[in-house]
Amino acid sequence: MPSRPPRPPPKDHAVWDVYTEQVTPLHPRVKRMRQPTPPKVAPAPLDGPPATAPPPLPVGKPIAAPLPTELDRLTRRRVRRGDQAIDERIDLHGLTQVLAHRQLLTFLQSAQARGARLVMVITGKGRSDGDGEGRGTGVLRRAVPLWLEEPAFRVLVVAVSSAARLHGGEGALYLRLRRPRQG
Repeated sequence: MPSRPPRPPPKDHAVWDVYTEQVTPLHPRVKRMRQPTPPKVAPAPLDGPPATAPPPLPVGKPIAAPLPTELDRLTRRRVRRGDQAIDERIDLHGLTQVLAHRQLLTFLQSAQARGARLVMVITGKGRSDGDGEGRGTGVLRRAVPLWLEEPAFRVLVVAVSSAARLHGGEGALYLRLRRPRQG
């Protein structure tokens, strides 16, 4: 890459300014004012002991992957219409939280390794409150979105969304997996 030509000395700027004041422009424009160059000032002498280098920053854990975002609307529509296939599924309902957590992590790691991009996690809707509305208090339904915020899951999952009604609605989730790292 070629280097820039050296800047002209301030004396040349003064000559140029005098010359351009006598010229009338073809198209009137706003006259640009050149900023005066500040005089060079020597640094002040330091009183006291010489400065030491700042202490090194503490080395911490590596920065975690970002939190999963909401699955985009176009992908949700394609899945709902059947235009985009769900690569793999896992059914967690009926499992304990500990077992479900372990199985979900193992499933997502192996699905990512196999190249899956869109998976469905069935959590179940939970038991009905008895009010006839079917709004359950499913433990896994509440827990899985929280698990997806853990660092172990954040490196695997890039987006999450509730499933379409034909795939279980509020009792299931679509997850878009990150592409596996090459190397």
